[in-house]
Amino acid sequence: MPTNALDHLSPAFPGRAAWGTAARLRAWQVAALDRYRELGQQDFLAVATPGAGKTTFALRVATGLLADRVIEQVIVVTPTEHLKVQWADAAAKVGLHLDPGLGGSKRGRTRQYQGQAVTYAGVAAATHAYESRTVNAKTLVIFDEVHHAGDALSWGEASAQAFALATRRLALTGTPFRTDANPIPFVRYVEEADGTRKSVADYTYGYAEALRDHVVRPVVFLAYGGGMRWRTRAGDELAASLGEALPKDVTAQAWRTALDPAGEWMPAVLASADRRLTEVRRHVPDAGGLVIASDQRQARAYARALAQITSQQPTLVLSDDSGASRKIDEFSESEDRWLVAVRMVSEGVDVPRLAVGVYATATSTPLFFAQAVGRFVRSRRRGELASVFLPTVPILLAHAGALERQRDHVLGKPRSTEGDLWSPEEALLAEANRTRRTPEFEGQQETLEANAIFDHVLFDARAYGMFAEPSSQDEADYLGLPGLLESDQVATLLADRQRRQLARSARRDRREAVPPEVSLHRALESRRKELNSLVSQVARVRGVPHSHIHAGLRREAGGPPLAKATTEQVEARISLARDWLAKSA
Repeated sequence: MPTNALDHLSPAFPGRAAWGTAARLRAWQVAALDRYRELGQQDFLAVATPGAGKTTFALRVATGLLADRVIEQVIVVTPTEHLKVQWADAAAKVGLHLDPGLGGSKRGRTRQYQGQAVTYAGVAAATHAYESRTVNAKTLVIFDEVHHAGDALSWGEASAQAFALATRRLALTGTPFRTDANPIPFVRYVEEADGTRKSVADYTYGYAEALRDHVVRPVVFLAYGGGMRWRTRAGDELAASLGEALPKDVTAQAWRTALDPAGEWMPAVLASADRRLTEVRRHVPDAGGLVIASDQRQARAYARALAQITSQQPTLVLSDDSGASRKIDEFSESEDRWLVAVRMVSEGVDVPRLAVGVYATATSTPLFFAQAVGRFVRSRRRGELASVFLPTVPILLAHAGALERQRDHVLGKPRSTEGDLWSPEEALLAEANRTRRTPEFEGQQETLEANAIFDHVLFDARAYGMFAEPSSQDEADYLGLPGLLESDQVATLLADRQRRQLARSARRDRREAVPPEVSLHRALESRRKELNSLVSQVARVRGVPHSHIHAGLRREAGGPPLAKATTEQVEARISLARDWLAKSA
């Protein structure tokens, strides 16, 4: 492909380049282009982690095909209206002019445009118009976040019909998997041994590779637990602690209680996140933060809380706000501290200066979580570190621990060795039942109490730290990590912080060895709480259930089950658990 305007742009275009990247294209982009030329096929699926530069790659393909007269026009299909405009602006910088407002009508289009940007919903609304446009001119169709082409059958069917005769189709995604069995048009599937069909990418560049190449930032997850108490719609009062092994429905209700702005959990976490942002801005002066909320009511409440914490009004972006795109653009170009949004900023929206995030939504699908975290990983210079605050909910911790794992879209259900039959109706019923149990769909409940406590830090699938009160020195150690760190430095500093916390805890225990007179049950409750915190940490490090750690402590330290253990026996297990944790640091 001949040299063009794109060759002179930053490898991180449309954002700023990562430190140490090539003068023109990143290595993975060059390799992907070579693969594209080598195959020369009608359909090409490129999977690259959010922030890696999929836009740059796609525009390089488009401008090259136009220059070689393989195609005559470009159509970019996006999930949102904001992304239409973002693509049009990005393409204009390389001399490729896309109309983001054409829709299904030809009225108002000038000959200056070489194509257009449209949403998947727009294609579904004017399928025949896009089919005709694709037939009348040799067309490259770029599907941005192509997994959305499987959303609702109308979107997938419309995309398949409208662009069936396109000259070339380029599918892009950072998350090639879906949580349902809707096939993605123009994506190739191969049958596995278990009877399922798995998507096949033509080129893949995952988060692990991007992190190794310093293309994306390392992400530190700061998990917060705490005690929750709430009243159900039936009038029952329940209490639980986030992070404990609980039934799914109780976990969902406790999670919902934590996210309720009426409680103390969210204000405490927002305050901790703002302290973290202050520390990051010492090294990255324009660093910003993003709170992803479940709904508009909560978003407004979180914005009010941040205004009280920071004495600055955050940018509030709501999905039905006609000026949402403008607000996001203004925030991106400013040095304001916080952006609060409802879901819409979770995918495809580029705000490279975002470095601190608060996952304050009840949405728990791996697709949404990966896309949300993807808003913070875009690297502008070497050493930038991203921090994401989240509740200590097992499913979220599992997603965070699997951040570097590459996944594919799988269709169908594995063959059963028991010979049972599977039907679509059964799958739909199971999905409906599963959905009803998610926090977003729980019945109304009243928050009675919601207190936050720092639980641990998760980095590279390893946990560091143990319980600490907000605003304590133990929490401050982890919030105070420098904003510029290499991946190996992050792990080293976290291990050091953990050793300091353990040493501080041991000194505190020695000072309180002869406590003032307190009731036995309160003393035992306090020591059991600390033991459970240590067990939780050891279990995370070793990747085994809590019960296995409790059993191991009992075998080595002796004594009865925890409920019957004396203060001295609990103390012995605490000491042993600390030793195990120190050795694993």
